[in-house]
Amino acid sequence: MTFHKLGVIKLLRKTLHKEGYEAPTPIQQQAIRPAIDGRDILGCAQTGTGKTAAFALPILQRLNAAAPGDKHRPIRALIITPTRELAAQVAESFRTYGRQTPLRAAVVHGGVRKGPQIKALKHGVDVLVATPGRLLDLMGDRHVKLDRVEVLVLDEADRMLDMGFIEDIRKIVAAVPDDRQTMLFSATIPPRIKSLADWVLHDPEEIRIAPEAPAAETVEQRIYLVEARNKQALLEHLLADEDVTRALIFTRTKIKADRVAERLSAAGIEAKAMHSDKPQNVRKRRLERFKSGRTRVLVASDIAARGLDVEDISHVINFDLPDEAEVYVHRIGRTGRAGAGGQAISFCGIEEREKLDAIERLLGRNVGVITDHPFPSPLPRRDQQEQRPRGLGRFRIRSKRPRRLR
Repeated sequence: MTFHKLGVIKLLRKTLHKEGYEAPTPIQQQAIRPAIDGRDILGCAQTGTGKTAAFALPILQRLNAAAPGDKHRPIRALIITPTRELAAQVAESFRTYGRQTPLRAAVVHGGVRKGPQIKALKHGVDVLVATPGRLLDLMGDRHVKLDRVEVLVLDEADRMLDMGFIEDIRKIVAAVPDDRQTMLFSATIPPRIKSLADWVLHDPEEIRIAPEAPAAETVEQRIYLVEARNKQALLEHLLADEDVTRALIFTRTKIKADRVAERLSAAGIEAKAMHSDKPQNVRKRRLERFKSGRTRVLVASDIAARGLDVEDISHVINFDLPDEAEVYVHRIGRTGRAGAGGQAISFCGIEEREKLDAIERLLGRNVGVITDHPFPSPLPRRDQQEQRPRGLGRFRIRSKRPRRLR
């Protein structure tokens, strides 16, 4: 399959070739043609599979066919994303793919001053990428009109619902024309996403890419059974390995992200924290340093689970297991991107065993346990036990051998 056979115009194919994109990914193979034909799309694919190009190329092709002059540029395509980082990333992709077109793309999100964003909107924008809160803010100030939108994209829709944006989404959808083309992309399609899709989509082309394998097969996953009091020491022990060339650490809270990064720095391991409480300019600077390799370790809350597009992350380390199993998939998807290898390491304390069970149910397989480390938990997994000792509740003892990755 080639981009030419999918119907992508020559102008865009030249840009793709210059950027080194020769063959479409599976999500692009299935989504681009119906999107070019004007169909609504319901796309389900794991992170890092090329979803952005799957909707960006058809949008650019559609808008370029009737590109307006400089004086009149109503917003014709609107892309909604859950996080600032993802919004910036998507907008940059539009600018890259549409470099040879006269189309303009802009991004609006919170955490920065409105002034430059308002100025960009006044100059005219064909494609607007936005986070829900800042978009509604600008709409309320009458800086944004959506009455000419032809294409609406809801990207990472499940994450937006997780973050409580459903009412914001309803207000935004109500402000765009009914006869639009709509595309909804999500890493998972739980019932609430299906309900949202039924509301915003009309006779969509439904695309699911490897839903039975939600975690990248190129990622080697390992579990370290370790209690909370020893997690920091184990992390420092693992980061001493020179094979950990670029590590992304996930914590459950923003406060813990700061604490972990500070303790790593105190131990002589350069690390920076990034989360939603940091000013946008600080987040941008730290992300750029991480991308360039000047910062080896980035400690983040889950706001970074979907918005980071950094090549060659060698290790993702879950300092804390997430509350929802689906978030685990998005976290580890930061490594092993575009077919490259990567390692996902997760720390699991006694209070997190049920979360591990939920992750393995979602994966459909067991994750290999590493027992040979300096800080093993005194309590083995249930499947490693032979009998139920007093005081361990439902943790049953069966075998001392760890489960292995199947």
